[in-house]
Parts: sequence; C-alpha cells; structure tokens
Amino acid sequence: MLKRPLGNTGLNIAPLVFGGNVFGWTIDEKTSFAVLDAFVDHGFNAIDTADVYSAWVPGNSGGESETIIGRWLKQRPGMRDKVTIFTKVGSEMGSPEKKGLSKRWILQAVEDSLSRLGTDHIDLYFSHWPDPETPHEETLAAYAELRNAGKINAIGASNYDAPLLAAALKTASEKDLPAYQVIQPEYNLYDRSAFEGELQKLCIAKNIGVVTYFSLASGFLSGKYRSKADLGSSKRADRVEKYLNEQGLKLLNALDAVAADHGAKPAEVALAWIIGSRGVTAPIASATSVEQVASFAKAATLKLTAEQFSALNSPR
Repeated sequence: MLKRPLGNTGLNIAPLVFGGNVFGWTIDEKTSFAVLDAFVDHGFNAIDTADVYSAWVPGNSGGESETIIGRWLKQRPGMRDKVTIFTKVGSEMGSPEKKGLSKRWILQAVEDSLSRLGTDHIDLYFSHWPDPETPHEETLAAYAELRNAGKINAIGASNYDAPLLAAALKTASEKDLPAYQVIQPEYNLYDRSAFEGELQKLCIAKNIGVVTYFSLASGFLSGKYRSKADLGSSKRADRVEKYLNEQGLKLLNALDAVAADHGAKPAEVALAWIIGSRGVTAPIASATSVEQVASFAKAATLKLTAEQFSALNSPR
C-alpha cells in the first residue's frame, strides 16, 4: 500500500490509521488481535492509542488499550518493526495528580505507556489535551528529554486549535525545543469546523502532519443509524444521536449516492473523502471485525471525482 510522509516526522504511514480506543471496550483481546492482524495484512502500518483508553469502561482504570497492543506485539516477533505506534499523555489516569502536561507527569506517564506497550520507544507521542496550567516550554522540554533518551521519536498535539498550536510552535522556535510535528483534530464530513480554516492553513504552511479522529462521526457516517430506533443498545448511542437531524440525513443521502456509483459502502466513501481532503495525512478509524478492516482497504484506494467531492461538501 502506498505510504504518505507524516509531516516532517520522517515516518511514512498508510493513508488510514487504526483507532485503538475499541480495545478493551467494544472488543475483547482475542478479537483485537484478529483485527490488528488483518490490518497489517492489508498493508496498513499505523496504530493510534492513548494511556487513558479504555478507562471509561466499568472496572477499568486506563491503559487497557496499550496493554492489549503490547500483548499482541509480544506474541508476534518482528511486528514492532513493521508498525508505527501513536499514544498520548494528558488525560486523567485515576487521580488529579495523574494528568496534564507537566514535566513531572509526562516523565512518569511515558514509562507506564512503554511498559504496557512492551516497547523501548514510542514512534509518535501526543499531548492529548491542552493543559492551561502548564507552559508550553515545560511540556516541550520534557519531550526534548525523552527524545534525547530515545524513548520517543516524534511529537504531536491533539485537540489544539490554531492559536494554541501557533503559540506552541513559537515557543519551540524561541527556546530551541522540539516543535509539534503532527496535529490530531476532530474531523469528518459532518464536524468540520475544528480543522478547516486557520488550523488547516497553519498545518499546510508548516508541513505538520494531520491525523483525524471521529472520522466516521462515531459510526454515524457508516449509514447504519438513520433514526433513534436504530440506536438500540449501541455503546455509541449517546454520541450518535446528535447527528440525527436534517443536515445529517442529507449527508447520508449524499454518501449513498456516491457509494452507489462506486459499488462501495457509505463508510468507505466518508473515509475516502477525508483521505482526499487538503492537508490531511490520514483519518483514524476503528474496526470491531476483520470484515471492517477489509472495508478500510477499499476506502484507502477509492478515488472520488471533483463532482463527488462537491456533492458531499454541499449535500442537498
């Protein structure tokens, strides 16, 4: 599969990243291993997770996703050299002192993540959320220390808007510290404001890689939720319901039409739209079955026409 350069990180990734938030949440370890195997078999190579995944599940405390990935890697000798691992720091891990982007917490949290992942380095380490209580200089200095020690290779920021990212880049330049090389915004056909505009322009100007999350709007853009009745007992019901409105249904109709032209699924078209969007390196998407991973492979090679992009951008 054709790889894309991820900004100036030196990393090259396939045009879709696996979202590891499902590990330990909507799928168990055995199924997680199966979908990861299928993902690599289809030519993909980047896996996104976070220290806090899947802490929201009753009985969990965080780190479950990283732990499952670590066990998968351990059982497959040589696999670590074939995959690119993203993880994150900053979300609360059970207590107020275990969160944020202070140097103290980052240096502790990275060791915990490395241990769970069973690796000696993280390819791309993200600031998960902005931390208004910690100066950029302190956070970036911690990343400099980790990079110099070989524990991380590149750094990124998730949920940063354009002014905040610009301020962090300025600090990095002025203080001779590592600069963020990748941004992870929420972005999909429905939710576009967090990336399009100033953040998109900044990323293009600075050659910052972009990997998007909620790329299928929590599953809404798969087309399987078209009314409240369709939500049933879905674990994503509370996230999907907000899309069940006139705008959302117009988008589904537009996706249906383009999908019919290609003999594809709406989700494949929605992912292809992001893959073809200006400034985006790759969307992050989760799968709970081997069949869904096969669908990712189709999305990665689907080429939309200018007319189809237009129809999806302004659905009627």
